[in-house]
Amino acid sequence: MANVESGRQPLDRYSVITAIADQTDVDVVWLLGQPYRLQHHSGAIAHAHIPALRAGLRRAGLILSGHPGLSQHGTTTTEPARMHAASWEANRARQAANLPRLASLLPAMIEDLNGALLTAEGRIREEALRLMVDAARTARMCLNSLGYPDLAWSAAEVAAGAATALDDPITKAGVAWDRCGALLHQASLAETVVVAEAALRDLEPLAAAPQPPTAALAMRGALHLRCAIAHARATRGTDAWARVSAALEDADRLGPEFYDLESQTVFGRGTVAVHAAEVGVEVDQPETGLTTVPEVHVSTVPSRERRTHFAIDEARALHRMGRNASAVTKLRSAASAAPHYVFGDPMARAAVADMARIGVPSQASALSYLVRNMELAR
Repeated sequence: MANVESGRQPLDRYSVITAIADQTDVDVVWLLGQPYRLQHHSGAIAHAHIPALRAGLRRAGLILSGHPGLSQHGTTTTEPARMHAASWEANRARQAANLPRLASLLPAMIEDLNGALLTAEGRIREEALRLMVDAARTARMCLNSLGYPDLAWSAAEVAAGAATALDDPITKAGVAWDRCGALLHQASLAETVVVAEAALRDLEPLAAAPQPPTAALAMRGALHLRCAIAHARATRGTDAWARVSAALEDADRLGPEFYDLESQTVFGRGTVAVHAAEVGVEVDQPETGLTTVPEVHVSTVPSRERRTHFAIDEARALHRMGRNASAVTKLRSAASAAPHYVFGDPMARAAVADMARIGVPSQASALSYLVRNMELAR
């Protein structure tokens, strides 16, 4: 605590932040100061859609619980083609790391699905349930990234309600993966592992089959990566690296070109490398994190969200290795491609704040750009 307050120790790792939050009995999100309502690059636009998204998710929870007396809200569509088109557009915005666009799409999309769940029957209602799972999971990611962890948990629970009605094991595993994402943002590390382990047990009969479904292998690997991050943030390095190795085995079985876009995890060898980079920073083995997945090109991962996440953690690793000029360059480049994602990421902000304190003369202009747009200096 004294080192943090004196500036000798930056709050640049979740493992450190979580430990301090535990010792001081405060919430991690409060300690980070989220949500950040940044004004640069229209950063506040996404937050304007939060009230409508909150209302839509609340109605979805009531509808999925079978609450009587609910009626259709406003003018909505139950046409399958239009609902699928909206889902595709939202997922495209998600993978592009375009948070303002995604936040603008989600409220109307969820309200349309609410209407379909209230009025449709048979195949159309089942399709609406699947799309609601997808929409709520996308909302979970968006809300976590914007700094609303409690509402993100509500979105994950809406997805769980729809998945329960479908009773599909892969869909349920996907919801568990999202629950883990919500729990990680609240530093509920033990609960993250518990939820992931339960989903892994349910998946095992499928994943261990002589010819396992691709979706089962991909989801198993993605759940191992959730556990890896939880262990790393709890400073259990051995456990974290074991999970990375397990995920890499599944990725290798799926092939070097495989990425799971269907279930939103984008699981594949490149995504294992993304998570390994974060593990390396959290357990203070940054170089290991950047090299533990050999012969992989993260630039080919078909998701700007994942590529940006890697750029942030690569920069954090470079910073810890004393290569600050390279770290600033990496973050500046990532911010050009996905400004809202980078400027609102707590660990990117922590790294920039620490480098601004130290000074990086060779990259003074780029560092100043990051400080200004993250609004770290008033």
